[in-house]
Amino acid sequence: MEVVENIIIIIGNWLSGLLGSFLPAWAVTLVMDVLVIIILLVIGIVAVLALTWMERKVAARIGDRYGPNRWGPYGVFQAVADAIKMLIKEDIVPKVVDRLAFNLAPAIVAFAAVMTYAVIPWGKGLTAANLSIGVLYFAAIGSLGTIGILTAGWASDNKYALLSGFRSAAQLISYEIPMALAIAAVALASGSLSTQDIVLAQQEHGWFIFSMPAVFLVYLLAATAEMGRCPFDIMEADSEIIAGHMIEYSGMKFALFFLAEYINFFAISGIIVTLFLGGWLGPVLPSWLWFMIKVIAVIFVLMWVRNTFPRLRIDQVLKFSWKVLVPAALVGILAAGLVYKLFDNPWLAGGSLLILNVILLVVVLWLMGRAQRQKELAAEGAALRA
Repeated sequence: MEVVENIIIIIGNWLSGLLGSFLPAWAVTLVMDVLVIIILLVIGIVAVLALTWMERKVAARIGDRYGPNRWGPYGVFQAVADAIKMLIKEDIVPKVVDRLAFNLAPAIVAFAAVMTYAVIPWGKGLTAANLSIGVLYFAAIGSLGTIGILTAGWASDNKYALLSGFRSAAQLISYEIPMALAIAAVALASGSLSTQDIVLAQQEHGWFIFSMPAVFLVYLLAATAEMGRCPFDIMEADSEIIAGHMIEYSGMKFALFFLAEYINFFAISGIIVTLFLGGWLGPVLPSWLWFMIKVIAVIFVLMWVRNTFPRLRIDQVLKFSWKVLVPAALVGILAAGLVYKLFDNPWLAGGSLLILNVILLVVVLWLMGRAQRQKELAAEGAALRA
């Protein structure tokens, strides 16, 4: 089992030693870094193919349908067929676009998505770049996608694309704040910003989803909005602005947007697992296998949410961030800071933090219900007066 656990590290050390037998040290480092980049790109592409098939199967089962079932067993090659179709489609560029920005936008979005893989702890000791500020790097690089979407909307010279670009700026910037605050609460609890250190801290403190369920929900909802998935998919709302910022794109450029969406989907699910679900921690099975199992579970939940709830309006999306998630995240940080300052025992601190988080959840739900009831009463009063 130890060989299976460390198989990737063993192969890496063997290859590094082999290259070192005839190359200088700097060349070995360069070659190994390039190989890591290629492996991350391959993982991203494979993840996109797998997630598109899984998304269609989950949506079909929820809708009492079969989903893809023609190309390959259980339709597993449908995503490959779609990829080939996108590659051979004509690349149409309208005359009125800003060509430089128009062509650069999908590359920016795809680059930002792929770069997030660098700090994901795939297993014990399996991180491409174990940065001391790993989660801050993830948040910073992830925000680059907003620039790409806004660039695409502006460069397309299309009113629907432009509206989508402005929506993306409003939505993504709004939800980056509660995401960052939730990350800060986890950093306070773990004492580190390194993704590997956060996983290791959960060996001592237990999974943070159990001690900070309110902070977990804040991060989960904010991350869903960052990905632009239902019920927060207002950036490319088909019934309102057709395809949003992607409306003028076709062929390979459209494929890059599609690729970035699912690469980002997998990356954010991996960070959710890292921050709150113990990362690669688990008994018996290899650490990298535990990580993949947890990521697939999170992905399934997010797909379930997408096919269950209707899309929110733009005003509802922004109000939910500023009036609910941001205050809740601030209280979550305050609770984490106070608890870990007052208690040295990790289990006593975790139990106290759990109680405070449950109280926070109850208060937030009560306030939301009260606001909804007041809104309904005001509507009824207006109807009676009319």
